[in-house]
Amino acid sequence: KDVTKRILREDGILTPDWLVNPAAAEAVERLGLPIIAKPVAGGSSVRLYLLKDLAGVEETIRVEAARASDGGEASDMMYEAFVAGRELTVGLLEEEPLPVGEILSEHELFDYECKYQTGMADEIFPAEIPDTLARSLQARALEVHHLLRLRDFSRVDFMVDDEGEAWCLEANALPGMTANSLLPKAARAAGMTFPELCDRIVGIAAERARRVSS
Repeated sequence: KDVTKRILREDGILTPDWLVNPAAAEAVERLGLPIIAKPVAGGSSVRLYLLKDLAGVEETIRVEAARASDGGEASDMMYEAFVAGRELTVGLLEEEPLPVGEILSEHELFDYECKYQTGMADEIFPAEIPDTLARSLQARALEVHHLLRLRDFSRVDFMVDDEGEAWCLEANALPGMTANSLLPKAARAAGMTFPELCDRIVGIAAERARRVSS
């Protein structure tokens, strides 16, 4: 996530300010409150925190340090400025952006529980947004896909604030592929069934393998 955000910022793509493994006071001073905390190399919204005060930042730093010292899963932690707004996501299949989706979560964040517990989030495909915003997000997602040299399929997540600015949160190089995951829902909105999506992805890989071997 840290490398991704560095690449995005170097290319002029809006992404929230962030720090990796800061002291608590530094995080609050430079990022403000609230703050998002998440593992630099994590996935599926595991260990995703919304921290609303200095004490919360200090406790999260302590908990993550204790996890590492106890032999648990260790990871650098990213602390990121919180952007309020609408959470929107764009799946890509090869060079084709799929319909934009909106995530409406029961929690303040689309965390692990909301992502995987039935009834904890609504995922609307296509999102009920103006066509101009949808096209802009699709174009920006494809730009991110290219910048990061992703291939075959990916998903790029955004937060659109009250001023209409789209902040790129992260790119998912290997997005969820259950029938109810976000990418398959986007494909469904484009008229593609889950088996058809799986066949398409396998076909892309097979064609690449043929080109390499020829």
